[in-house]
Amino acid sequence: MEGHQILTTTLFLSVVALTIGITIWASRNSSGAADHYAGGRNFSGFQNGLAIGGDYMSAASFLGISGAIALSGYDGFLYSIGFLVAWLVALLLVAEVLRNSGRYTMADQLAYRMKQRPVRTAAATSTVVVSIFYLLAQMVGAGALVALLLGVSSEGVKNLTIFFVGALMIFYVTVGGMKGTTWVQIVKAVLLMAGSALIVVLVLAKFGFNLSDLLGTAAANSGKGGAFLEPGLKYGVTTTSKLDFISLGLALVLGTAGLPHILIRFYTTPTSRDARKSVLWAIGLIGTFYLFTLVLGFGAAALLDKDSYAEVAASGGNLASPLLAEAVGGGPDSTGGAVLLAVIAAVAFATILAVVAGLTLTSSVSVAHDLYNSVWKRGTASEAQELKVSRYAAAGIGLVAILLAIPAQKLNIAFLVALAFAIAASANLPSIIYNMFWRRFNTRGAVWSIYGGLIASVGLVVFSPVVSGKGVDPVSGKNLSLLPTSIDISWFPLENPGLVSIPIAFFLGWLGSVTSKEPDAEARYTELEVRALTGAGAEAASQH
Repeated sequence: MEGHQILTTTLFLSVVALTIGITIWASRNSSGAADHYAGGRNFSGFQNGLAIGGDYMSAASFLGISGAIALSGYDGFLYSIGFLVAWLVALLLVAEVLRNSGRYTMADQLAYRMKQRPVRTAAATSTVVVSIFYLLAQMVGAGALVALLLGVSSEGVKNLTIFFVGALMIFYVTVGGMKGTTWVQIVKAVLLMAGSALIVVLVLAKFGFNLSDLLGTAAANSGKGGAFLEPGLKYGVTTTSKLDFISLGLALVLGTAGLPHILIRFYTTPTSRDARKSVLWAIGLIGTFYLFTLVLGFGAAALLDKDSYAEVAASGGNLASPLLAEAVGGGPDSTGGAVLLAVIAAVAFATILAVVAGLTLTSSVSVAHDLYNSVWKRGTASEAQELKVSRYAAAGIGLVAILLAIPAQKLNIAFLVALAFAIAASANLPSIIYNMFWRRFNTRGAVWSIYGGLIASVGLVVFSPVVSGKGVDPVSGKNLSLLPTSIDISWFPLENPGLVSIPIAFFLGWLGSVTSKEPDAEARYTELEVRALTGAGAEAASQH
């Protein structure tokens, strides 16, 4: 077993070494803000499509969704459907117009026809909050993975892993910038697709490539029978759970088009045609991957023994894919099992590193470009000063994410990401949609919509069963909420706030706009429309 441990650790460290090497290489080819923020705008549609896939197919997808399917069957697969359908919203509404009308951040597009300081402050605040929620999920996944690899369950090791991931992501962003981050994401996308395809083929081979046999065995082994393959196991038991499902679906479908780390990727292409092509490539890649999660999740339910299945349940579903890889390789004590576990864990870790780098870069760029230069320095900061602040911001955001991830380790990472999507859909998407398609939209509408959506979504999560009042798991005896069982402040019944917070944000955007007059915002709408449709001036600074 010791030999297996050495093999696992070697493969694992090789992936880390590869990503560090890419980052150092990229740093030697980067100079100035355009390279650090947007990779020099010279990635092709195919390259950017791979990078978007690498950014989007996070640990939540690979570990969380397969785990949700393994534990909840059909209802777990609803995450995959939501994540995939969301890309149509991103393609049809956001990709090309955002790339044409912005420069480095989401706020560039909003501030083009509005008052710079209030809008940029609101957009930067929202970007940082969404990024930190998303970062939590990746850090939790990293802790669970390394603990499994090293065969330890100590909280100290998990906490140390979270700290290590945080330190690595700060290194990627400060040294490699967008160029380094993009290449790490491209390599990670290739590794993830290859690793997932290998496990999918091995799982299907166990059932003679008969999907029906796989599903039937999964239903029988889950202990839930036919209900495992039907809607309602998780989201159809009560009226509240049905509403929770609608809320989750809304958040997933609308959240992608408001995720700052996905939006910033559209600025790395040289033309709007490449921006469109990159989304099409990403859809193909991501669609294939989410079909893989179906086999990974049901495969875990079908092939894992009772002890391993209990371990998956205790991890909130996060260990389903790694333990499945070990099982199809020959089991825990076999060389094949150790190799496949190491490969999948290394791929998952690369996934985590790529996504945390993208998230940290996005939020640090927003702090430097929007808050520091545009708000505090009123556009007078030099490029060198802005880049310096961006690097300091990356370190600060990394530290906050580390401190918040440690207490959040008991939560399913797909669920944590769904919260980030709900916040993005509430705080970012309404203002982006209004700004691009409604002439009357103005500064007050944007600020009310962003802050209103942000406060509503985060506030409702604080007073939801996620934070308190969910009780104890009857099997593992673990507290299912973040706060101790003695504290219960959960007056909001839904676990995902999207159903309430998204309409609030749209309403406040409308109300703020109709209760204030801002002729400049209306006058510049036509200019923004021309930029959005033609790309004229996309390279120019968004200051006015």
